[in-house]
Amino acid sequence: MQMSLVTDVLGHLTFEDMLDTVAKLGFEAVELGCGNWSKAPFVRLDALLESKAARDAYLAAIRARGLDISALNCSGEQLAPNGKGAAHKVVVEKTFRLAELLGVKTIVMMSGCPGANAKDTESNWITSNFFPEHQSVLDYQWNDVFFPYWEKTAALAKSHGIEKVALENHHNNLVYNPRTMKKMRAVIDPVVGMNFDPSHLMWMGGDPIAALRELGKDLIHYMHAKDVRHERGIVAAQGLIDLNPMSDPTQRAWNYVALGHGHDVHWWKEYYSVARYIGYDGPVSLEMEDMSMDPLTGVKKSVATLKQALPRAF
Repeated sequence: MQMSLVTDVLGHLTFEDMLDTVAKLGFEAVELGCGNWSKAPFVRLDALLESKAARDAYLAAIRARGLDISALNCSGEQLAPNGKGAAHKVVVEKTFRLAELLGVKTIVMMSGCPGANAKDTESNWITSNFFPEHQSVLDYQWNDVFFPYWEKTAALAKSHGIEKVALENHHNNLVYNPRTMKKMRAVIDPVVGMNFDPSHLMWMGGDPIAALRELGKDLIHYMHAKDVRHERGIVAAQGLIDLNPMSDPTQRAWNYVALGHGHDVHWWKEYYSVARYIGYDGPVSLEMEDMSMDPLTGVKKSVATLKQALPRAF
């Protein structure tokens, strides 16, 4: 299991300083945000697409530290029925092109969420089927928008030599758990699989270890490492559906936290052991979004837990 870092957390550093920091902390690879949700602090997408010299220098800097690129990340809202969706589709396509030029075989992204109907102007994530009209919305989203888009996009990825398109099991997307991943894969080429991030299932109240066993090796293309803590005194009173802004963690029922600050190292040891049991031996990419500490401190604390938990030597 190669230990990687989602590098956006070090976006305050220069590219060279980021690489030095990543290597010093013991990471073996970097996951690089190319745009959309990411501010792309280390990827000048158009410049790299246009210049072989720029790409060669870019790769040389990474390799000089003994690092690989585990994935390019273009997570966004490409199925949003508005200008944002159209713009995000462009970044997805450019990221596929850059992956081919850099020799990167894995893309991390979101599955996307369409509007409720052809006239909608915003994405609409249905989380309850209480009303009959919600089923018609789901039918429209999956059959009229989602499957046609992904049939074309899977083919496009393969045409660029991409071997794995790893969709994060993220809220506000049609694919967010094992059941929805299986629904997608029943129709779409197996180049598409899941980037399994346990933190999202944690906040939904699920068991990531059980999810690993249900997904199996075939459906897991990549793994993020991120933790969640259910906040004592709030979650018991309010439940897990929380609309307080992520920027105000003091009021939230759950928060993303440094690895080990929501689930202890014993939990993470079991989690990664089960990942190996099911046959996963790919990258494990740390994502740090703990707002209680500065980014570098959070990365250091998280990597200490990760090194203890991964079933391999360092």
